[in-house]
Amino acid sequence: MAMKGHLLEGNYANCANGYRIHYLDEGEGEVVVFLHGSGPGASGYSNFKGNYPFLVEAGYRCIVPDLIGYGFSDKPDDVDHPLSFFVECIKQTLDVAGVDSCTLIGNSLGGAIALGLALEYPQLVDKLILMAPGGLSELAEYQKMPGMQKVFQVFGSGEAVTPAVMKDLFATGLMYDPSHATDELVAERMQIMQIMNGHVMATMQVPVLVDRLSELDCPTLGFWGVDEKMMPEDGIMAMAKNIRQLRLILVTQCGHWVMVEHEGMFNRACVDFLQNG
Repeated sequence: MAMKGHLLEGNYANCANGYRIHYLDEGEGEVVVFLHGSGPGASGYSNFKGNYPFLVEAGYRCIVPDLIGYGFSDKPDDVDHPLSFFVECIKQTLDVAGVDSCTLIGNSLGGAIALGLALEYPQLVDKLILMAPGGLSELAEYQKMPGMQKVFQVFGSGEAVTPAVMKDLFATGLMYDPSHATDELVAERMQIMQIMNGHVMATMQVPVLVDRLSELDCPTLGFWGVDEKMMPEDGIMAMAKNIRQLRLILVTQCGHWVMVEHEGMFNRACVDFLQNG
């Protein structure tokens, strides 16, 4: 692996469906897969660079893919992007990487993909760690959220996204503490923005999965920022009332990215959950 601009470049999986998915693969031991969220310039490394090295040090093999349409992965503009397509690409990437059991860590869209994988391939998923996952509310409820409105305003305006606009989006739409909207983060996201197209977000379709949450058999750890501006709060109770083996952590002074704003607490809680359930 080597740095490519501001981001770490690792392996590429040539998936059975014909698409190429980029992923980092570090460490040895039980496998933990990190699934990032959506948004302008998103990638696995940018979302989780403060987290997966901690788990590598704790004795885990960490796989950090870029979702189809994001990071260094393929960005098709001639197919729609339903949840099943994201799930298919991650499953085939794990097949290439030789993974037949793992813990999934997913934030936002990545959380919805983690749920989709656990429901479609229960034998694959030993544990789930979810941070304000998608798929828990109706579209109209998401559209009311101020952070979500800002993301689509920035991404769908047709105008060039500047570093200043990107920093403001993170500081006011995704975070409680704007100091986490660093120049480094902006540079990472701007690098991917130069090669992204808007098709992935324009055609993304995430169904409401609440009625299927009771099918989950694996232990699940959930995080939710109390100052969340992206995901409707009804998602908290959707998880609490429907996931049978759930430990749920509500985090004050926290927006959409608990793994960034409360990095140390998040990392320690994940290792404790992995070791002790």
